Amino acid sequence: MLKDFTIANLLDLNETIAGELFEGKTYPWEVLPEIGAFIVKLGETLDPQEYDCKDGNIWIAKSAKVAPTACINGPAIIGKEAEVRHCAFIRGNAIVGEGAVVGNSTELKNAVLFNKVQVPHYNYVGDSVLGYKSHMGAGSICSNVKSDKKLVVVKDGDEKIETGVKKFGAMLGDHVEVGCGSVLNPGTVIGRNSNIYPLSPVRGCIPADSIYKNAAEIVKKN
Repeated sequence: MLKDFTIANLLDLNETIAGELFEGKTYPWEVLPEIGAFIVKLGETLDPQEYDCKDGNIWIAKSAKVAPTACINGPAIIGKEAEVRHCAFIRGNAIVGEGAVVGNSTELKNAVLFNKVQVPHYNYVGDSVLGYKSHMGAGSICSNVKSDKKLVVVKDGDEKIETGVKKFGAMLGDHVEVGCGSVLNPGTVIGRNSNIYPLSPVRGCIPADSIYKNAAEIVKKN
């Protein structure tokens, strides 16, 4: 049921600096067109004793670690104790939560990473929301545009929601684990505490507390 994939059922808004962005919305993908403007508005309120403001609407917490080889384009907020590693590429419209890790050759674009998210090795995260302590294994990506370039539709069985957007990666609930080399197809939504097997092509809605082996084999965790 698509009601299982609302913001309230997927995400702990206490675990992001961007909680206000989600207010008044039902599904997490509704925030995608608003991320950039929200960052600029929020950044202007951040304490300069805790955050450095760089040219291009970039705010980086003084306690964050950013490799000199990382590229960060604004607008962007890098949270407290976050780590942006060697050759990470943040293209803009990105919020990196407190204690989150953006690793080697990982690319972010128009995305919200909640606190303690890890995208540490060769990940692409575009037009996506990653919930608290979610983790993407090496080489796993959020594919954000359909091959036919049509607008993305979120589907759960016979139910569907027209999102009205062409670019939509994945929505990961809190504590989701994505195995290495997996591809989350446009419009993928994964419920809290679920695990995705390595090398999985995933599409549609995956229930909370599940283990996804393939589209025909999704089992409930014990």
